[in-house]
Amino acid sequence: MREAHAEDARTEARKVVRNLLGEERPTAATLVADVRPVLGDDRTARALELAVGASLTRRSAELAAVAALLVGSRELGEEWWTRPRGGKLPAPDEVLSTAVAIEPWTDLSALEMLAAWISDDAADQVWGPPVAEVDLNSWQAEDRFDLPGDASPGQRLVVHFDAGGRLDAVVTRRSSGELGSNLDFQSLRYSRPAEAQWSWGVAAGLGPHRLPGESPDPYAREVSAEAAATLRAWALRHGATEEQLGDWLTVGDVVAAIERVDWMWRSGEWFGWWRGASALVDDSAYLPYRLEELAAE
Repeated sequence: MREAHAEDARTEARKVVRNLLGEERPTAATLVADVRPVLGDDRTARALELAVGASLTRRSAELAAVAALLVGSRELGEEWWTRPRGGKLPAPDEVLSTAVAIEPWTDLSALEMLAAWISDDAADQVWGPPVAEVDLNSWQAEDRFDLPGDASPGQRLVVHFDAGGRLDAVVTRRSSGELGSNLDFQSLRYSRPAEAQWSWGVAAGLGPHRLPGESPDPYAREVSAEAAATLRAWALRHGATEEQLGDWLTVGDVVAAIERVDWMWRSGEWFGWWRGASALVDDSAYLPYRLEELAAE
């Protein structure tokens, strides 16, 4: 059942990618080919530099952010990158160049930060600026924010809940006579750049994602046979198949296996396996500790 849900997500993601980018099976090569004429050579080169600088287990997320920038740039135009913002927000071109984190996206990488920014700006262009922000970790629908002074019964107000994510709150008059609001969860939607980011990451998967001109090939590095055997054996004991795992000789083999086993759709103990496999891929000094943690479970 869990594997069926994972495949359903990939199927839906491929549909969205096809609609937004025209790609049935997105790859790093096709993404770069699409991005270059829209972002230009310099921005594309800098974006790829940032993607290469990320760990290999993060590369898919970085490229998904590039997909958001591609779709957002098509919608908002060249001026989005160069327009001064005033206050604490520099122009996006400056953020791309310096990769310095800015509020409110300090927990994101530079590319993810820009993707969130362009997703929100695209949402504002379509639905207007939101009047408030809500946390959808709580599904309480009533009175989640202070209403603007000119609110009236029946009015639909746009609220923000995620990068590029919006939903409506319907103003209503309570039995007390005071005005309140109810979130309309059926109105939940995302801007096209946000949809591109999600769908590209899911449809393309973890990789391997080799980038044009990259030498040496980072996915060709051989991995520790002992560590690989430990992680493969654990996965087999917990439900993965030989076909899903394949042979683990190189980093590329491990990345492909992580993608095939759909670990996020399995039981919670698989998170420890993911940490160990990621440490193996990224040649992390934490690998011995991750293997110890896995053995202790």
